[in-house]
Amino acid sequence: MARRPLPRILSDRGAHLARGRELARTAADSATDILHPLITIARGLRRLASAGRRRVADTPKDRRGALLFLVASVLMVVLLLPYGPLLATVSLMAAAAWQGRDRAPAAPEGPDESQTRRLKSLYDALVPYFSSAGAPDPLYAHGGSWEKAFPAYEFDGTGRITHLVIAYPAYYTDGEAESRARIEHLLAAKSGRGREYRFTWDEEGNQLTVRVLAPLPADIAAQRFVTSPGETVLGFTDPAQVRRTLPVVHGGERRDVPPVVWRTGIRSTEPHLLAVGQPGSGTSTLLRSVALQALRHGDVVIVDGGGTGEYACLTGRDGVLAVECEPAGVMESLRWAAHETERRLIAANRAHRAGDPPPEDTKRPLWILLDRPSAFTHLAAADGREDPQSLLQVPLRHGRPANVTVVVADQFDSLETLSDAVRQHTRARVVLGPATPEQVTAVLGAPPHTTPLDDVPAGRGYARLGTGPVHRLQVPATPNPYDDTAGAGHRQAVLDLLPARSAQDGARTEPERTVPETGPVRGTPADTVFMDKHSTEKEPAEKKPVEKEPVDPAATDETVAEAHAAHSADADKAAPEPVPMEAAAAESS
Repeated sequence: MARRPLPRILSDRGAHLARGRELARTAADSATDILHPLITIARGLRRLASAGRRRVADTPKDRRGALLFLVASVLMVVLLLPYGPLLATVSLMAAAAWQGRDRAPAAPEGPDESQTRRLKSLYDALVPYFSSAGAPDPLYAHGGSWEKAFPAYEFDGTGRITHLVIAYPAYYTDGEAESRARIEHLLAAKSGRGREYRFTWDEEGNQLTVRVLAPLPADIAAQRFVTSPGETVLGFTDPAQVRRTLPVVHGGERRDVPPVVWRTGIRSTEPHLLAVGQPGSGTSTLLRSVALQALRHGDVVIVDGGGTGEYACLTGRDGVLAVECEPAGVMESLRWAAHETERRLIAANRAHRAGDPPPEDTKRPLWILLDRPSAFTHLAAADGREDPQSLLQVPLRHGRPANVTVVVADQFDSLETLSDAVRQHTRARVVLGPATPEQVTAVLGAPPHTTPLDDVPAGRGYARLGTGPVHRLQVPATPNPYDDTAGAGHRQAVLDLLPARSAQDGARTEPERTVPETGPVRGTPADTVFMDKHSTEKEPAEKKPVEKEPVDPAATDETVAEAHAAHSADADKAAPEPVPMEAAAAESS
C-alpha cells in the first residue's frame, strides 16, 4: 500500500513558521525606525513633565501662587502674539526632542591606553612559545602587532582581562598536556592572579579561549534538595557545565543553581565514591551532607577514623545503624555490612529465579560511610590484626545489585594505604581543598580545565563521575552542629535536617537543643550498637557481642547460609567461608 503524502499545510509548517517569525521581526525593526522620532519626543515630554512636577513640589507653599500667576501670564502673552501658539509648540517639541535623546555614553571602539599595554605585554609573553624562525608570515614575532593574534577581548572595571580569544599557529603542539600547561600557567600569571580561569582549546580552529569564572557560592546551607530517590547532590558548579538547576534557599531568597548530582542504585555506573583532600578541606562536611541526604530513603553506617566526634550528632538517629570510632566496633560493623550484602544478593537471586520481585528488605538503600579508614589500617598493622578495609571487598564489588553504597573519604598522605578494592571500585571521585594539578589528575584521572586558587574555601574542589568531565565543585555548608566555631545559621540548618531520635535511644539522651544556646549537652552513653542482618539492636556495653567470621570471596551458598544461621544462634567462631557463587550470579544478571 503506497504511503499518502502529508498535506502541504502540515509538511511546510516549519518553513511557514520560520518565514512568519522573520517577517514579524522585520516589521518590528521597520516600525521602530519609523517611530523613533515620536518615541524620542514622547520620552522628552515625560522627562519635562517630571521636571515640572519636581519644581512645583520643591517650591514652598507660600510662593506657589506667585509661580502659577507667572506661568499664566506667560501663556496669555504667547496666545496674544502673532504665531505665538505655533512657535510655542515648535519650541516645546524641540525641547522634548533634546531631553528625550539617548544619553548613554558611546562605547569606545577599541581598548584604551592601559588595556592596549596589557594586550601588548601578553602578546610579547606569548611570542617565545608561538613564534617560528622559518614561518613566511609569522603571526607571533618580536615587535609584531597583537590585533590579529587577539580577535576578541573583554575587560572588567579594574582593567583586567575577563574574556580573551587567542589565535595561535597550526604547528603548535596543542595536543600535548605539557604544552597546554605552559601556556595556561603563563596566561593565568599575566592576566592577574587570585582568579579562576577556564581554558578551552579549539584544536580544529587553532584558537584558545580564556574566560574568568565567577566564584562559586560557598554559603549555601544544607537543606532538603529537590531530588528523586537514588540522587545525591555533591555540591554546586558552573551553569555552563550542567543542564539542570535546583531551587535552593540562599541569602533569604529562592534561586536556581546548577548542581553536581551523583546517581546511585542498581543501574548506576558509578555506585561508590572516593573523596580526597587535605586536613580541613571539607571531606567530613561532604560526608555529613551525603549522610543527611541518604537518611531520607535509606540506612547509614558511619565509620569515623578521625576520632574527633564529627558525626556525634547522628548517633541514635532513625536510620543510623551505627557510628563507630573504635577498632572493635569498626570490625564488627564492616563484617555485618559484608554479610548483609551477601544476604541481599542471595535473596534477590532467589527471587529472580522464582520470577518474583526482589524482597522489600533488599530494596532499602544501605550506605557505608568511612571517614579516614587508613587510621584503622595503621592500628591493625601495629596490633597484627586484620585490616578493616579487607571487609569492604564484598560491599564494593557486589554492592550495586544489593543497593549498598560505599563512600570513602581520606587525605592525600594516606592514599597509598587505601586497598586495591577501594581504588578500583570507587569510580566517582572528588578532590577538595588546595591541590596541585598533578594531584587532581592522579585522583580524578583527568586534569582540571581551570587554574587552582591561592585561597581555597572549605568544601571547594573538583568532581568527576566515572569518565565524565571534570566539574568545579562547592559542597553545601554542612558543619558539625556541635562545633561552636561554625556559623549559627548553618548549624541550625543541620539540626533541622537531622532525623528524630530512635525510640530506644530517646530514653538515655536529653532533648535536642537549638543552636543559640551554649552548645549541645553531651551525655555519657554507656551503650554500644550491635547490628544484625535483619534488624538493629542496642545492648548494654557490658554484654559481650557475638563475633562474626570474616568474609572469604570463594564461599558457596550452603556454607554462607550455615554461617548466617550460626551467627543468629550465637555460635562459636568458625572457619572463614567464601562468597557464595549465587551472589556472583546475581551481580552478573
